[in-house]
Amino acid sequence: MMTSGPLAGLKVLEFAGIGPGPFVGMMLSDMGAEVLRIERKGTPDPAPERLDARGRLAIELDLKQSHSIDVCLTLCEHADIVFEGSRPGVMERLGLGPEVVLARNPRIVYGRMTGWGQSGPYAPYAGHDINYLSLSGALHAIGTEDKPIPPLNLVADYGGGAMFLMAGLLAGIIHARATGKGQVIDAAMTDGAAYLMTRFYGQYAAGSWMDSRRANLLDGGAPFYDTYQCADGKWISIGALEPGFYALLLEKADLTERLTQPQMEQPCWRDMHRTLREVFAMRTRQEWCDLLEHTDACFAPVLSLAEAPEHPHNRARSTFVDVAGVIQPAPAPRFSETPSRIQWPPSPIVRNTGEALKDWGISEETVNRLLGGA
Repeated sequence: MMTSGPLAGLKVLEFAGIGPGPFVGMMLSDMGAEVLRIERKGTPDPAPERLDARGRLAIELDLKQSHSIDVCLTLCEHADIVFEGSRPGVMERLGLGPEVVLARNPRIVYGRMTGWGQSGPYAPYAGHDINYLSLSGALHAIGTEDKPIPPLNLVADYGGGAMFLMAGLLAGIIHARATGKGQVIDAAMTDGAAYLMTRFYGQYAAGSWMDSRRANLLDGGAPFYDTYQCADGKWISIGALEPGFYALLLEKADLTERLTQPQMEQPCWRDMHRTLREVFAMRTRQEWCDLLEHTDACFAPVLSLAEAPEHPHNRARSTFVDVAGVIQPAPAPRFSETPSRIQWPPSPIVRNTGEALKDWGISEETVNRLLGGA
């Protein structure tokens, strides 16, 4: 199948995993790369709703068998990128570690996705997004005054993990094409989550960020940067940080005479919160939309997963698409010359490994040799 997108022509070998790894494979595919996923023997076919399995072929291999390792190494010879999400040391024990792979293909970019990283006291142990987020300092800053609350698994898994692995792989490709030399990308979710906190560590060092929740400008502490429940039980969000936007919010909501305190006077924030809760609870969400949408009051309704694809702005931008009957987010970001696209929905694992290898440009003679013991 002919592909389009800024990464068309790039060949990627993905060792199947969970969390951020499949998300990276999905992004690379959406941007036009030819991605082949290696699944464990006996893995069931992905369901149509397993959206992070879309757009790429998968084959199953028993990596405990030497001929399967030979297949993987041969695929690596034809790949620009290989990435995996195993615990440190697992790929080395299989005979598929970076040293072996780079010896076979010195130009390859080898991505490693873990929670704790390839080194450090926590490196050998299991964890999940909430744990990686905890160690970075980010989780402590997110939640209510009573307790930290994980923001789904968006910050460590996908933000600190997938996005940083993606950036590392693409930077590695630029370097490899310029120098002919590949390298290893060690993407740790806890590193990435900490990196995302750079601004807040800077503000903390400057004394302008309190090391507690709902006490700061962007953590719900500020009354003009928070969510509020409406008369119908639905919610809206307000983000009127700048003085001009805040003044417009007060004007539109008929609050200019009630909220006379200086906007940035933190001792006043509790009373300002109380006033805004009372006022926003007096109208339905739709009534607030009618009043505040299409203005610079920095307002938006808080939409549910069912509502978001139907919102006029999202519909106008085709932010969500229907692929094989499943509503899903469209690829992002947008490219003017080489648009991304979803290549195909999640598809069954290819049981004919030989055909998949031939599609990757591996000769029939080599395929027969590799699979002779299969």
